[in-house]
Amino acid sequence: MEKEELKILAQHLANPQGEKGIEIGEMMNATNIGMTLETIKTLVIEDHEHILEIGHGNAGHLKHIFSLAKNLEYTGIDISETMHDEAEKLNEEFKNQASFVLYEGKKIPFEEKTFDKIFTVNTVYFWENPVAFLNEIYRVLKDQGTFVLTFGQRDFMEKLPFTAYDFKLYNNNEMEELISESKFKRMKIAEKEEEIKSKTGNETIQRIYTILTIKK
Repeated sequence: MEKEELKILAQHLANPQGEKGIEIGEMMNATNIGMTLETIKTLVIEDHEHILEIGHGNAGHLKHIFSLAKNLEYTGIDISETMHDEAEKLNEEFKNQASFVLYEGKKIPFEEKTFDKIFTVNTVYFWENPVAFLNEIYRVLKDQGTFVLTFGQRDFMEKLPFTAYDFKLYNNNEMEELISESKFKRMKIAEKEEEIKSKTGNETIQRIYTILTIKK
């Protein structure tokens, strides 16, 4: 891919827009589904919980979440109007249990201690002020709640040509340091590896990623 194409891809990965954004959203759901399902598994979702997902994309995984426990409530927030609309359209059958909220990416638009479980996959690269945003997550998480943060490790992500544009990359130590600067007190690290299709072509690559289970 040419430099300009890579820049455009990077922009859409951060904030999918329009028809191209819908296409990118479908691709992200497909390439990230392994990470997403592992993240959801790590949450250990139980009956009657209220789940928040930060950066839901097209939320093609919502059916799976609702299959895990009874009487769940799901809220998804995203900065992309395209993904907000697409998620609502694709998940019409869950409209009584799920809501999607458009927000500006800095302040989480909910009261303190609203959510039992919070998760996010592949969004941390785009957080403008990571510590402040972690403290926002802390604020809306219940005291006994769990926050799961999943990201591709720096060594792997640096090999992807589009991450040169507006991605802030982290290794495990850097991420631990970041979280230690926030109000969160405890975390557990799990490393995973999977084979995926590249976002810039048809070749398969080995992705190494980290799942952090974080608590107050």
